[in-house]
Amino acid sequence: MNEKELKFILQEGEGLKIEFKGSLDKSLAKELVAFANSSGGRIFLGVDDTGEIKIITITNKLKSQVQDIARNCDPEINIFLKRFKNILIIEVQEGADKPYKCKEGFYFRIGPNSQKMTRDEIINLSIQVGKIRFDEQINPKFDFEKDFDKNNLNSYLNLAKISKTLSDEKILVELNVAEKNKKLNFNNAGVLFFAKEPQKFISHSVFTCVLFRDKEGSDIIDRQEISGSLIQIVDSVMKFVEKNTRVAYKFTGKPQRENIYEYPLEAIREAAINSVMHRDYFEQGHNNILRIFPDQLTITNVWIKPSWFKAGRDTFRRNKIIAYLFSRVGMIEKVGSGFVRMKAFCQSVRAPIFKLDLDEKYFRIIFFRSKDYLELASMTEKTSGKVGGKDLEKDLEKDLEKLTKNQRMILIEIHRNPAVTQKKLSEIVGINEKNIRNNISKLKKKGLLKRIGPAKGGRWKIIIK
Repeated sequence: MNEKELKFILQEGEGLKIEFKGSLDKSLAKELVAFANSSGGRIFLGVDDTGEIKIITITNKLKSQVQDIARNCDPEINIFLKRFKNILIIEVQEGADKPYKCKEGFYFRIGPNSQKMTRDEIINLSIQVGKIRFDEQINPKFDFEKDFDKNNLNSYLNLAKISKTLSDEKILVELNVAEKNKKLNFNNAGVLFFAKEPQKFISHSVFTCVLFRDKEGSDIIDRQEISGSLIQIVDSVMKFVEKNTRVAYKFTGKPQRENIYEYPLEAIREAAINSVMHRDYFEQGHNNILRIFPDQLTITNVWIKPSWFKAGRDTFRRNKIIAYLFSRVGMIEKVGSGFVRMKAFCQSVRAPIFKLDLDEKYFRIIFFRSKDYLELASMTEKTSGKVGGKDLEKDLEKDLEKLTKNQRMILIEIHRNPAVTQKKLSEIVGINEKNIRNNISKLKKKGLLKRIGPAKGGRWKIIIK
C-alpha cells in the first residue's frame, strides 16, 4: 500500500472487495463472513462510508479484538492485519471452508453491500463447494422391495470381481449406496446404479445422443434418449458413437485387417464416464448430451465450476460415491488421470488433442477426427471414385429426403462399410434381418443400391445418380 493507491481506493469508494468502517463495531463479523463466502476483500478500519479518514488509535488490544471476532465466526476466518498510517487494513481471503456464518447468520458480498443469505442461497453455496452432494442424499421415493434390480447388482459384482459372500443388503451397505435402519434406504448413487428404472426417480439422468448432417446442428439424422443404470448408459452411448461414426480399414499383411476409427473411441468413452460422474445432478433442466457433427464430436454436461478450478491442473470429484463405484469396476483410474489418459488415447490414433470449452455452468469437451482415418479415407476416395467419397449425404441429398429413417441408416452404414452383413445391419439399425432385407430390396428398386459379388465375400455399392 502507498499514498497513490490509497487515494485511488478512497476516490473509488466501497465495492465488491472494498469495505470502509469508521470504527470497530459488532457489524465487523458480517463483513468478514461476507468476504469469506465470496471472493475475499479488504476492510479499511478508520475510513468512514464517505471515504473520509477518521482518527483511530491502533493498539494491540484493537488488533486482538479484530482477531477474536474472526475466530468466533463459524468456521474460523483467517485474516491478515496491515497498518498504513492510522488505518488498519483487514485482508480477508476467499474461504476454503464455505459457507461461513456469524451470530447474525450467513452473509454474501453483492456489489458494495454485505447481504444476508436466504435459505436457498445457503443451500446453493453448500452444493457449489461440495458440502451437500447429490449422490449421498437418501432418495425417499425408492422402495427396495419393488425398485431394486438384482441383475444390475450381480452384473456390477462380476465386473468388480467381488465374491458374493454377503447378502444383497449387506453388500449394498458396504458399497455406500444404502443405509439400514428399520428398512433399507437407498441414496441417489444407489438408484443410478442399481434401480430397475433409475430415470423413474432421476429423470434428468437420461443421456441424449444426436447425429447431425450439418455443422450447424440444424438437420438431425439420428437421435437417441439413453436410459438405464450409469454403466448401461455409458455402454449405450459408445454403441451410438460406433454406429454413427466411420471406420476405415488398413491392410498390413496380417490375417486380420486393422480398423482405423474416425474418432479416438477410448478417449470418448473416458469423457462419457466423466460426464455422468461429475455432472451437477441438482440441475434438473438439462440432460448430458453427445453431438456428432460432420467434423467433430462433442459431449456437454451441466456442472458448477469451483472458483479455484483450472482445467488440466486441478482435480475434484463432485459425486464421490458415483466415482467410487466406477473405480471399483475399473472404469476410471486414480484421481486426476482422466485428462492424461484421454490425451494419450488421442495421440495413439494421431487424433488432435481434444479441446475444453467451459464456463460457470457448462462443461464441454470437443473431439476431432483421427489423422490416420482421414488419410485412409482420402486414399479410399481417390481409388474408389465418387461413391467411396465422404460426402454421401451431400451427393444423395434429394434422395435421402424421400427415404425412411431406417433406409437412411442402412445407406450410411453401407457407405462406412461396403462389406457389412445383413446381420450386422440389423444390430446397428435396430430392426430384424427380415426388415433389413425388405428395406434393401426397396433401395435396389429405387436404383440407389446394388450388390457386387456373391452373398459371402461380396460387397454393396451405392449408386450416385
